[in-house]
Amino acid sequence: MTFLQIRKEIIELIDQAMSAGARKERACEIAGLAVRTLQRWQRELQRHPKLGDKRTVRLQQPKNQLSELDRQKVISIAISDEFAHLPPSQIVPKLADRGEYIASESSFYRILKAKNQLAHRGKSQRPIRNKPREYIATAPKQLFSWDITYLPTNIKGQFFYLYLFMDIFSRKIVGWQIYDRESSDLARDVLKDLCDREKIQPNQVVLHSDNGSVMKGYSLFAMLQELGVSSSFSRPAVSNDNPYSESLFRTLKYHFSYPDSFTSLSCARDWCAGFVDWYNNQHCHSRISYVTPKERHEGLDKVILENRDKVYLAAKLRNPARWSGETRNWQRKESVYLNRYQKTLKQKEVEDSIKKAA
Repeated sequence: MTFLQIRKEIIELIDQAMSAGARKERACEIAGLAVRTLQRWQRELQRHPKLGDKRTVRLQQPKNQLSELDRQKVISIAISDEFAHLPPSQIVPKLADRGEYIASESSFYRILKAKNQLAHRGKSQRPIRNKPREYIATAPKQLFSWDITYLPTNIKGQFFYLYLFMDIFSRKIVGWQIYDRESSDLARDVLKDLCDREKIQPNQVVLHSDNGSVMKGYSLFAMLQELGVSSSFSRPAVSNDNPYSESLFRTLKYHFSYPDSFTSLSCARDWCAGFVDWYNNQHCHSRISYVTPKERHEGLDKVILENRDKVYLAAKLRNPARWSGETRNWQRKESVYLNRYQKTLKQKEVEDSIKKAA
């Protein structure tokens, strides 16, 4: 089918749709065509019914295009022993110092990229950026996340520091404290108190944090070893690897009662105690089906969500006309992921074949 025939068929289909009552804009949208394009096609067919597409098929060749000999010269220079370890941004100036001009810097980059010679130049190994290990929490007290955030004071440039630990499965704040400095020793004390209160056993919990100096301090590391708590770290400068703590800090700092500044350490601790009580016991968290972190931490959310589901089913039975589909999903989220690993289709196929063979 020629391009002219395709045009005519599309125009006929749109005319049929409009005859049946469809709007021109909607018909063109479904056909993947702009209204102005349709109008231009119709005008061209009326004026020249047999002309068809008037676009030229001749390929334009730029006059200043490098010859094949010049391209080969660029490649031979770039892969020579003298320049193999240098990028084009350094090769071109060095050639200019010798009184040589082969091609521009952008031409060097373009030619090398086309020949797959631009990926990594030099003796050093290409940097490997591995994603942190994936963790799954299926119950409370399996996976904790913690971080430190600044709290402003009434003195410019001076801050208090909030140490905050949360259970990723339930989103409950399980430990916190505010100090006037950042210290691995202080973090160790908060962690020790947290493990005592939550009755954490050795090899029970994984503690995730970012790559701050406090998080990697020797005293905290020694306490983790003593308590049998495994550690997990984010990649440097990648906040997405610790999203739960970052999200909690946003909730804290956008709370309606969050002040512009704190006048003293005791005032900051009093406010934070009130926030933690509200967050754990009253805040219906959107990521855990709108139950409170305390209810999920203690397993009470199962009954609550089952009751909500019954209420919705009963409402649908009383008045089914108001429901065009299923009722709201109140199913409990049984697992929570940290740094979830998205498998490619090829990896899934390999795993499925291994399972079948086993």
